[in-house]
Amino acid sequence: MEERYIRNIPAISAEEQAALAQKRVLVAGCGGLGGYLIEYLARLGVGAIDAVDGDVFEPSNLNRQLLSTPALVGTGKAEAARARVEAVAPGVRLRAIPVFLDGENASGLVQGQDLALDALDNVPARLLLEDACAQAGVSIVHGAIRGWSAQVAVVPPGSGRLRRLYGSGGGAPIDRTSLPFTPPFCAAIQAAEAVKLLLGRPSSLEGQLLLADLRRMDWDLLPL
Repeated sequence: MEERYIRNIPAISAEEQAALAQKRVLVAGCGGLGGYLIEYLARLGVGAIDAVDGDVFEPSNLNRQLLSTPALVGTGKAEAARARVEAVAPGVRLRAIPVFLDGENASGLVQGQDLALDALDNVPARLLLEDACAQAGVSIVHGAIRGWSAQVAVVPPGSGRLRRLYGSGGGAPIDRTSLPFTPPFCAAIQAAEAVKLLLGRPSSLEGQLLLADLRRMDWDLLPL
């Protein structure tokens, strides 16, 4: 075992650490949530990560997005994810995919993945991801943030949980307020559930939606 993973043991066994190196994970979105998810998965030792995002950094991203810097404003988020992983975890294979997930590419992006992580910022794309994962038999770890609040859920293929949460994807525009500490908090919970699923351990959020309000420090688990 590489010395860099020694501190993962025994919370993750040596056998499980070796198993993580054989896994491939799709991270849909490389912004506030996605940047931290990629960081956590890479440092954990997940072998391959496909980072999908067609967006570029804007000044408004600098308050919370791990991968953003003033020098990178105007450059692609997926490519920044590749450079970050190359710098902090060069043994991890990160494929930068600079596209927006849509109805044309969702199925192809999901094929061959062991797990998908939802770090998207809009409902229609989330529902496309859910449909593609249902067809491919791939589970999703969903995360969403707004201001002080975060939510996380595990979405088994074919469960339709995101569609039940969000309806048809219409409605009012999404509130994009986001504080610096909410994305890493939400991403940490997503990453913890992701590791359990990748290692065949039971998910603590199976059949439940975690809602967290960091302003009030309120935590709720709602049945799905």
